[in-house]
Amino acid sequence: MSPRPFTAEDYVVRMGRATEQAAEAGLSGLLITPGPDLTYLCGYQPTAVTERLTMLVLASGRTPAMIVPKLERPEAEAASGTTVELVDWTDGQDPYAVTAPLLAPGGRYGISDGAWAMHLLGLQQTLPQTRYAALTQALPMLRAVKDDDELERLAAAGAAADAAYGDILGVRFAGRRETEVAADLSRLLLGYGHSQVDFTVVGSGPNGANPHHEAGERVIAEGDTVVLDFGGLKDGYGSDTTRTVYVGDTPPDEVRKVHDLVRAAQQAAFEAVRPGVQCQEIDRVARQVITDGGYGDYFIHRVGHGIGLTTHEPPYMVAGETHTIVPGMCFSIEPGIYLPGRFGVRIEDIVTCTADGGKRFNNTPHELKTVH
Repeated sequence: MSPRPFTAEDYVVRMGRATEQAAEAGLSGLLITPGPDLTYLCGYQPTAVTERLTMLVLASGRTPAMIVPKLERPEAEAASGTTVELVDWTDGQDPYAVTAPLLAPGGRYGISDGAWAMHLLGLQQTLPQTRYAALTQALPMLRAVKDDDELERLAAAGAAADAAYGDILGVRFAGRRETEVAADLSRLLLGYGHSQVDFTVVGSGPNGANPHHEAGERVIAEGDTVVLDFGGLKDGYGSDTTRTVYVGDTPPDEVRKVHDLVRAAQQAAFEAVRPGVQCQEIDRVARQVITDGGYGDYFIHRVGHGIGLTTHEPPYMVAGETHTIVPGMCFSIEPGIYLPGRFGVRIEDIVTCTADGGKRFNNTPHELKTVH
């Protein structure tokens, strides 16, 4: 069953909240260009993102307004015309001069990380006293806390990824290329309702020691440990899960030892999730388990990242991240150990924080599974 569509009222609430957060952060407003923030705030995503300026302007004391190319106005009206004032411009006009009256001269604005440099430079030339800050730096928690409808979508995306993992355990691994297993994962994710597959990492044997190894032409063999990390978008929201399997009947003692250690680190970090805890604490807890087990030098990445409209977004579970966890935040917990030239192990779940602690959106077994 499809989730409830987001409504004009939902977008009005989101834009109002974003405007309040911007003011609290000392910003004059927000400048949002096409991408996940624009989709989140007003429901609009141009069919084709070109060099023509499209920009949502949010500021206290004024109606939300969006600069759009005139030829794209009908599309923008259909998506967001009930929630924002549309200000169009035509080819041959200076879009920055059209935008300038919506901004406060000398103001400081948060601007989308993905804004084109030509647009930022154009605004700076038109309004030289106006200052800008990258949105993720200025307002990192803009999309971090999910409402009930978003949580429902993330839970469904996680369940779909779990179903794909359950099925992949039944395919043949030995004698097949990593790319073939990756194609199976992609097919399964789409079959379970994903509209988009973002990644299918299949790291076999020594390739598993590279956390972001892309599936290649290596032929998987008996005795390989294989890291499976895959996800994408379902109903607009992300999935991302990792499990590690062993090809054969009896995993070697060291593979079991490393897998058990990663599993313990993942569980300890999950149990640390609760309101008021700093994001960096989740990383610290997992890292301490692996360090105490003697493999600290082989855990070479942060323990997690936020997820929502994109599969990687704030908050990040990493040393130095002092934002506190609140109910509705959703993020990965994915410790790993990577032994160069030999094998790697990673276990990842998407987790949300509730008033009582953590809740997993991935619920497939953490035990080391064997495949053939």
